[in-house]
Amino acid sequence: MFEGFPKDSIKFFKDLEKNNNRDWFAENKARYEEVILNPALELVTDIAEPLKKVSPHFQAVAKKSGGSLMRIYRDIRFSKNKTPYKTNLGVHFRHEAGKDVHAPGFYFHIDAKEIFVGAGIWHPDSKTLGMIRTLIDDDPKYWKRSKNSKSFKSTFEIHGESLKRPPRGYDAEHPLIGDLKMKDHIGLVTLPKSDLYDRKLIDKLIKHFKAAKPYVRFLCDAIHQPC
Repeated sequence: MFEGFPKDSIKFFKDLEKNNNRDWFAENKARYEEVILNPALELVTDIAEPLKKVSPHFQAVAKKSGGSLMRIYRDIRFSKNKTPYKTNLGVHFRHEAGKDVHAPGFYFHIDAKEIFVGAGIWHPDSKTLGMIRTLIDDDPKYWKRSKNSKSFKSTFEIHGESLKRPPRGYDAEHPLIGDLKMKDHIGLVTLPKSDLYDRKLIDKLIKHFKAAKPYVRFLCDAIHQPC
């Protein structure tokens, strides 16, 4: 049963930032499992049923690899940054279609500096992004109603990268050109660090996921997926 993350969890990431090497991690692997990995697996296990009430189409899979937990090991093959470990915990509750398409999801993040919740699609592929733009253009009222819904707008801020120029096929004078330029569709809300140590963290995550539902539903509709 999830009882909150241990008090040492934030300090672990602070220490990892200063000692991002294989020798240090090997010496502290048991600590990582105790204060990060095991509590995260408990959180994913216990959030599975409440998440179904938000939507039955988003998955909480409590596995060390291949589930909702993102790997702490960095892929350094094509990166200039050769540090071997990520200095954060990422938990991604993917849409059931996520293995086949770039679909929306809910996200929980911990690092040494902040804790936040995300909802939406980060770096969708060109086909998925094109479908989202099409629905924004075809049904602007639905888009504005979704992103400006009281629950979403009062909780989340939209973040992400945008194009400098209008996407192909859209006029620079389009009334929603700022939204059409967006390359990411993600809402973020920061949590106080005290929430991390609270056994009621799951309740707070679910509350935020529900608040994001109108926004996430639009993204699902855009790519013809249930929500």
